[in-house]
Amino acid sequence: MPHVYGRGFNETIAKVVCSAKCTGCAACVVACPLNCLRYEIENPVLSGKCSNCEICSHVCTRYSSAQGLEKTFFGRERRPDEKFGVYQKTLVAKSTDKHILKVCQDGGVATTLLTFALKNNIIEGAAVSGINKKKPLQPLPVFATTTKQLLESAGTRYCYSPNLLALKEGIKQGKKAMAFVGTPCQIEALRRMQMIPLKNYAERLKLTIGLMCSECYSYEGLVEDYIGRKLQINPADVDKIQIKAKLILTMKSGNVKEYLLRDLHQYARNACKECADFSAELADISLGGLGLIGWSLVVVRTETGKEFFEKALAAGLLETKPIEEAKHSLELLIKLSTHKQSRMS
Repeated sequence: MPHVYGRGFNETIAKVVCSAKCTGCAACVVACPLNCLRYEIENPVLSGKCSNCEICSHVCTRYSSAQGLEKTFFGRERRPDEKFGVYQKTLVAKSTDKHILKVCQDGGVATTLLTFALKNNIIEGAAVSGINKKKPLQPLPVFATTTKQLLESAGTRYCYSPNLLALKEGIKQGKKAMAFVGTPCQIEALRRMQMIPLKNYAERLKLTIGLMCSECYSYEGLVEDYIGRKLQINPADVDKIQIKAKLILTMKSGNVKEYLLRDLHQYARNACKECADFSAELADISLGGLGLIGWSLVVVRTETGKEFFEKALAAGLLETKPIEEAKHSLELLIKLSTHKQSRMS
């Protein structure tokens, strides 16, 4: 990815991306060497003097193509039969930790890997998403440095959380070894940072976990309008949201309510229509529910991902099953990946 200097934020991202394509990932905000950008309502805003370094446009996932990233991080480009990106193996897994299983979304694999790495001093913290205590179900980026924080942050958010901001917090705290959990667009932005390279991120990032994602919803739409106003449910009474061919709300009372998924399409973020990556194809490890109950489909992509996963498995923290026992989920992974890719062709 060559460096081309001379055009600033206003002439690149603000002009081409922010009007309709911005994912809100915050990569440009955290990468700006002058801190002249701020994050405001899911968009970057120029708040200081720009030096025209063009770093923001190099890390932006919507300003230029991702060409070369696969070759850089996997040593090769995907084969025609690899419909969901380069990978080493796929399997199904779940945590053996009862505390994690109590709070996780599906199999609790992400939380298990992170807690294992934290307890064994492999990482000093992880950028994840937590919940805003003042606004029920609203996600917030969190840099977790304790097992307690990781457990509090377990589960999936269906509204967007700019987790790269949490990674920047880890840099501020002086952490030397960090993990990152995020959506496909955020994983790609991180890889772009490493490819430049931005050393603060490239050298400190030890593991990336990608969460499979069809689309995210706006908080105002999904939570405030649909759940709050249309369903007449107080968001504070909802313990967990799941989407498995339908919207499933698990209430804090223990009751479970189900609704048609088609009613949610109107609340999808426009930026998600510009994404061709369902399975976080550039992550070390990709995770998704894909119709599974109590288990996660795991795609191990890199040697780093393999090492983390096998260490946690050897420690007895994970239970696994061969992918052959989840053929429907694998078929769904291929179907959703192909569908997302076709939207951009």
